[in-house]
Amino acid sequence: MERAPVRHNCSGRAENRGTSPRRPCGPSGARQASILQKWLRMDLESALAPVSPRTEPRLTHQALYRLNLRRLRPADPTTPFEPEVEIRTWRVEEAFLRHERRAVVARASDAPTDARAFTRWFASLRQDGPGQHDPLFDWLAEEAGRDAMRWFLCQELATEAGFDDLVALTQLRMPSRAKLELANNYWDEMGRGTESSMHGPMLTALAQELEVEGLAEPTWESLALCNLLMGLAYNRRWAYHSIGALGAVELTAPDRARLVKEGLERLGVSKVARRYYALHEVIDERHYHQWSSEVLMPLVEGDGARAQWIAEGALMRLGAGQRTFERYRRHLWADRNQAA
Repeated sequence: MERAPVRHNCSGRAENRGTSPRRPCGPSGARQASILQKWLRMDLESALAPVSPRTEPRLTHQALYRLNLRRLRPADPTTPFEPEVEIRTWRVEEAFLRHERRAVVARASDAPTDARAFTRWFASLRQDGPGQHDPLFDWLAEEAGRDAMRWFLCQELATEAGFDDLVALTQLRMPSRAKLELANNYWDEMGRGTESSMHGPMLTALAQELEVEGLAEPTWESLALCNLLMGLAYNRRWAYHSIGALGAVELTAPDRARLVKEGLERLGVSKVARRYYALHEVIDERHYHQWSSEVLMPLVEGDGARAQWIAEGALMRLGAGQRTFERYRRHLWADRNQAA
């Protein structure tokens, strides 16, 4: 599932998964914590001034990431109550989501409103959706060195969005048939009730073996993808867009998961650490088939207008992923590009 197959964890919280919490990658463990604390304390006057990510995307997405850290982390009544700041940040989030929507609305308008035709249209995004077949992933499979793979995984894990939480937020008040499949998907994410099979600890094992913490701050493109997924899932007025975005994750992840797994195997990474990618190469094929028949189909059958919204969400998600791939290539291929 997801952008590269790893999903983004906007929650930034210590999860009850029997493992140490995942933290954004940074120059060191202590520095990572200081970066997080800076984002939690930062003065939003400057960060919130640009209401469009086209002006200062780094500041904008640090501010939105700060919002997501705060609004999902369990807290207590002594936590500062700052409704004015929250409202201003939500306005920036809404401006960002509208900006992303404008970029895809024309293509999404081609999506059919007949349910069966719509699922065929949606499935075609695996071949011709934004960011598909990006050359980054063949390179990771066949050529990337260990340091390059570590930097890539650092970016991916830094803002991994917690697909379980995104599904849980999205399913609220959905029609029964779709809700049941979302619950089934969530239960898979939770290892069907077995801690050793939960997907979060698999990522932790990979991060620990490759020692990816302490490599680099998350790029704004990585933060933007995280913020997009959380913004769609958290705000009910974007709920059907979230259905499309998460469906796009399930649809497109297997191909990238296979290539990343092959790269990890080539670099001698253990089978245990490769387990997340090996699993998602296979399980997401089944997940998407069920998502298509039990979520997309009944929702569009119930109201053809939902096709446009779901299509927009899928394209927004894929476009945000494409943006990260392009940034990763600029960084990882800088020396090669300069030589050319």
